[in-house]
Amino acid sequence: MSPRRLVLWRHGETDYNAAGRMQGHLDSALTPRGWNQARFAVPALARFSPDLVIASDLRRATDTATVLTDAIGVPLRIDKRLRETHLGEWQGLTGAEVDEAYPGERDRWRTDATWAPPGGENRVDVADRAGEVVADLQQANSDVGDTVLLAAHGGLIIALTARLLNLPVAIWPSLGGISNCHWVELGLRDGKWRLNAYNAGMHG
Repeated sequence: MSPRRLVLWRHGETDYNAAGRMQGHLDSALTPRGWNQARFAVPALARFSPDLVIASDLRRATDTATVLTDAIGVPLRIDKRLRETHLGEWQGLTGAEVDEAYPGERDRWRTDATWAPPGGENRVDVADRAGEVVADLQQANSDVGDTVLLAAHGGLIIALTARLLNLPVAIWPSLGGISNCHWVELGLRDGKWRLNAYNAGMHG
């Protein structure tokens, strides 16, 4: 049975998030607050009754996912196709440092999903590789259950959501950001993915 519901869950706060640094493929660690955010989200996510959790291989996503899978006893797979956007030369820099070294380019990146940072990838590239994960789940011989949760990253979640909803690439940047440990819920109906919740989460 291929999934009829997808929950796309962003990792908890990291040391790079707290410092305002761009992470991309850099393997940053959850802060104590990030671990707590993951634990706090477990009761709400448990209500989705996920049959499988698939996490990015970057430890901030894998660690976040493990908090859930350990609590509710569901299988965990790791898939590097769920990594965050590779930000090339920007990785490790603060927003101010990027703006100083690459004037105007961060604004261009925000408003054009086909544009990539120097040495990095664009959001369409990210959606392509993340979309492969969903396509694998929807194969005729897939038996992963009714609900699958993907533990991943903000940029990837936005790109994958836009792709699954078949939004025109020109309007992808109109989707807002995903907060730490917040999620997107998508349901499959009549062969099409529908948006049920966006940037949902627990506050406390």
